[in-house]
Amino acid sequence: MLFRKSAPVMLGAIVTLSLFTGACATKKHVREAIAPVQGQVNEVSKKTETNTTAIGDLDRNVAKVDEKAMEADRKAGSAGESARMANQAADKAQQSANGAQQLAQQSLTKTGQLETAMGNMEKDNFQLASTEKVYFKTNHAELTTDEKAKLDSAVQSVTTAKNYVIEVEGYTDQTGPKSMNLDLGRRRAESVVRYLTVEKNIPLRKIHDVGVGADFPNAVNKTRDDRKENRRVDVKIYTLGNAGTTAQLQTGGQESR
Repeated sequence: MLFRKSAPVMLGAIVTLSLFTGACATKKHVREAIAPVQGQVNEVSKKTETNTTAIGDLDRNVAKVDEKAMEADRKAGSAGESARMANQAADKAQQSANGAQQLAQQSLTKTGQLETAMGNMEKDNFQLASTEKVYFKTNHAELTTDEKAKLDSAVQSVTTAKNYVIEVEGYTDQTGPKSMNLDLGRRRAESVVRYLTVEKNIPLRKIHDVGVGADFPNAVNKTRDDRKENRRVDVKIYTLGNAGTTAQLQTGGQESR
């Protein structure tokens, strides 16, 4: 009777124990099956971490290389700019040297020309080339329009010449005191010189002038025509080593009254 009452309890215990024992066996089997996989997973995780670290190191190295490359580019650019500036400075220096050489050569050339001109003047190699007469009104020293036209024609041939000299001599007739005639002759010569230098751009260094007055008349001064002929300024153009025209360039002067 007692056995009958305890039998269900024992059966339940046996079933429970069987289930527990089966469960333990299943868990052990699962663990044994999973262990290799877990090991592989762990290994992959370690390799992944290692690879991640290596990739990070590689990225940092690449970044450093890029930075160094950029720095190298900047230095190369700076060096290129410095080289360009150095080349420009060298070009300017060469240009300055060439300019100095040209100036020196020009100076030597001009010096040689001046020495030649001075030598020719000392040797009296200038020869009379052309003449003209321009006349003045009585007791006046102003050039008229017609007389200016004569001067224009006279100096036209020397505007492009280099080696020439112009002599300007102011004369009067013999009327009036000698001192007044000298002053009037000087003013007439200066009037011609002023026109040639200011209006015709003849260098002043090319011109030599003198007021002669009543001396060396072209006519005897007895008639009106004689006195008109004496109221003049003789302008004589000399060229270097050129026989040219032997006519005399004369600008008429004015009497002193």
